[in-house]
Amino acid sequence: MTKEKLVLAFSGGLDTSYCAKYLSDEKGFDVYSIIVNTGGFDAVELAEIEKKAYNLGVTRHEVVDVTQDYYDKCIKYMLFGNILKNNTYPLSVSSERAFQAIATVEYAKKIGAKYVAHGSTGAGNDQVRFDSIFQILMPEVTVITPIRDKKLSREAEIEYLKSKGVSDNWEKKAYSINKGLWGTSVGGKETLSSDRWLPEEAYPSQLKEKNEAFLEIKFENGEPVQVNGEKLSPVEAIRRIEALASAYAIGRDMHVGDTIIGIKGRVGFEAAAPLILIKAHHLIEKHVLTKWQQYWKEQLSNWYGMLLHEGQYLEPVMRNMEKFMDDSQKYVSGSVKVRLTPYRFEILGCTSEHDLMNAKFAKYGEENTAFTGDDVIGFTKIMSNQMKIYGAVNNEW
Repeated sequence: MTKEKLVLAFSGGLDTSYCAKYLSDEKGFDVYSIIVNTGGFDAVELAEIEKKAYNLGVTRHEVVDVTQDYYDKCIKYMLFGNILKNNTYPLSVSSERAFQAIATVEYAKKIGAKYVAHGSTGAGNDQVRFDSIFQILMPEVTVITPIRDKKLSREAEIEYLKSKGVSDNWEKKAYSINKGLWGTSVGGKETLSSDRWLPEEAYPSQLKEKNEAFLEIKFENGEPVQVNGEKLSPVEAIRRIEALASAYAIGRDMHVGDTIIGIKGRVGFEAAAPLILIKAHHLIEKHVLTKWQQYWKEQLSNWYGMLLHEGQYLEPVMRNMEKFMDDSQKYVSGSVKVRLTPYRFEILGCTSEHDLMNAKFAKYGEENTAFTGDDVIGFTKIMSNQMKIYGAVNNEW
């Protein structure tokens, strides 16, 4: 009997390892695993994951690298928008899922598979993100979700794999790690509570450097193009900053937010480069954009981040907002100085030829050359006029 082809979105973690074995051995599928690299894996790691996939019984393992596409079509706009979910989280995993789901669908179509599977649980956001894109781009496909359907705990998954003779570092599997170019999420038993915190060893990057260091990041039209005097592509710049700053254990935090399905969720993360770049980029913007450019971009950016988080990447309004953000970056160019110390960073200052804090017009709190005291008296009189009338008519003051 010919087995049905099934494409499994595979990461090599516990959940997808369980899916590969279960769908092959128990359900009789011809499992084709695909790992969609969003910048979190190097060649050695990818080779190890491929070996693991074949050991779990997959028919074929595919590696697709979408890092540049992910930057061009998503990370760039999260940087332009200075997007931090709940003023904390740089949407590391949230944003990756759309690109992983799209690549999975494309592969399923390529090999003629009628089934796709993912390892999401029934209590998180990823199930919605994957299911939604699968349904939009391949409505005829059947989606299989063993972890969600069987309501499995991590302990139950480990026991099943052990019973099948699968060996691994099960102690390390106590934490769910999702790594990409724009940061790494860390989930474990501590993140299931409101008061516990992740232990030092849970984070993939450990403290190695203790002496302070300085970064100089150059932006052109909102994108990072140079680090410490070396010209780099934006993707290379992100990687360089991450390598330098993660050695200081910078970028760790705990995010608490509202999930798509209406419950509160908590996750740890480390994202040294995203946090530094967002804060550095924001500083340049405060110097070169007008008050109303900043205000309206902040409103749109908040919506962009919300829709991205909730699996709405394919919604056409996202492309509309991206056009606004592209246009807003016309003069967002300059250099920012950053100090690195263990567990923290400081944004020190910036230079830009488009800096509106230009001394030839005025020095805040010191002197001005563009207006006089009489101008201010007239301005404040007119500005106060309607409030004065309101108070007089309504006997408010």
